[in-house]
Formats: sequence, C-alpha cells, structure tokens
Amino acid sequence: MKIKGSNVTIKVKAMDRSIAFYESLGLTLKQRWDNHYAIVEGPGITLGIHPGGGDQASSGTVSIGFMVEDHEEAKKMLERLNIPFRPEDDGKSGLYCHLKDPDGTVLYLVKPLWE
Repeated sequence: MKIKGSNVTIKVKAMDRSIAFYESLGLTLKQRWDNHYAIVEGPGITLGIHPGGGDQASSGTVSIGFMVEDHEEAKKMLERLNIPFRPEDDGKSGLYCHLKDPDGTVLYLVKPLWE
C-alpha cells in the first residue's frame, strides 16, 4: 500500500460558518459537497469539514497548528478578524497564538524558533 495523501477531518455545527472561518485564516476551499463535506487546504495541510451537529462538533483533544513567518502579522490579523487568542512565547520552540475555531477546535499559529 502506498499512501497518496492525507487530511484531518473535523466535525462542525455549521458548514458555511466553518468554511468562512478557515478561509479567513488563509486556507482555500478546494471542494464542497453541499452540506455533506468540504475540503479546505493550505500549505502542507488539508482539512475535511464534516457536519457533526450537537455534541459531535469540535475535534476533542486534537490541536491543529499553522506555521507563520511573522508572529506580529498573525496577531494583527486575528485582532482585525475579532478572533480571540492568547499569545505565548514559550522561550523554547516558538511564538504562539492559541485560538479556537467556531466549534471549539483548538488551533495555534506559531512562528517556529526551530527554523
């Protein structure tokens, strides 16, 4: 068997709202099957957006990270979009902005210090 690709699927309550949120972060809608499933992509990541409804929405204990070139630019973008976040400099691995998507999936933007 040869794996040809991969994606992380997250459960959401409202497809339109979730797709718009991920597009606001810079991901691109690649394909959508009405309100059954959608694929959004960014450099190095493919996310499946799947209606979960009710208690099935959110990713549970999974967190999704997006590497950024400019931490200050990322903070300004989140502020402009009115997305609540918590900045953190752990002094070891990077400069972070911790946030959640509309359904509570844990996300972070990081300017890595390992590059």
